[in-house]
Amino acid sequence: MQTFRTILLQHIVWRHQLLKLARADIVKTYSGSALGWAWAILKPAVTIFVFWFAFDIGLRIGRGQDYAGYPFILWFMAGMIPWFFMDEMLTEGANALRDYHYLVTKMRFPIATIPTFVSLSKLLIHLCLIGVTVVFFLCYGYAPDRYLLQLPIYMLLMLLFFIAWSQFACLLGAMSRDFYNLVGAMTQALFWLSGILYDVHTMDVPEWLRIILLFNPITFVANGYRNIFIYKVWIWEEPDVLLYFLIVLCVMTVLATRTYAKLYREVPDVL
Repeated sequence: MQTFRTILLQHIVWRHQLLKLARADIVKTYSGSALGWAWAILKPAVTIFVFWFAFDIGLRIGRGQDYAGYPFILWFMAGMIPWFFMDEMLTEGANALRDYHYLVTKMRFPIATIPTFVSLSKLLIHLCLIGVTVVFFLCYGYAPDRYLLQLPIYMLLMLLFFIAWSQFACLLGAMSRDFYNLVGAMTQALFWLSGILYDVHTMDVPEWLRIILLFNPITFVANGYRNIFIYKVWIWEEPDVLLYFLIVLCVMTVLATRTYAKLYREVPDVL
């Protein structure tokens, strides 16, 4: 608890710097390219188009199935949009200390806050994608409704989990390049094993396997966004799924805190 309080206090003290560094991280990401910020929209748009064309036009998987009355492209987009944030946080979160090693080696900047401002910068881009998603739904004739009010809850839960993940992973990634490579190799596997391309609740699998899949935080977030845009389900209407996520969030927070307590003194020397 002492380590957790220390980390929390560092975030409070350095809160203004975190916002400035989050903006600087966005500028750094898209600087040097002619289209600049447009890539934050173009890259996800191309990815969604390719998957939609492959599944709905090519393989015709999206046809003849029930998506609560919505077109497949909207169902797919609702679950895919949060993946872009989670995908970046899985890899860039694990590499945060190496990307900003000068803050560790040349300045007395608190290590625990580096993954946080990286997460905030990706969240700002995610907010832009949410706006595009709402406009896309409007083009199909589906206006936002009251269920959109729970979007900040899902975004906050997603942000908290991936800050904890980044806190845990960036320390191990700084200590060992092999860990970062392992995360990169597992990212695609997590994409296909998570409930982004399918609905875990309707899968024809044993119940024990369904519960294991529901413990996946990526599945929780993807399903949550679909509950907002597609299925119109409030977060408290699935208390068991929320409980699974909170358990995983607590475990990840404990792992991140303990890892920080053991490794933060060694990181500057390694970097």
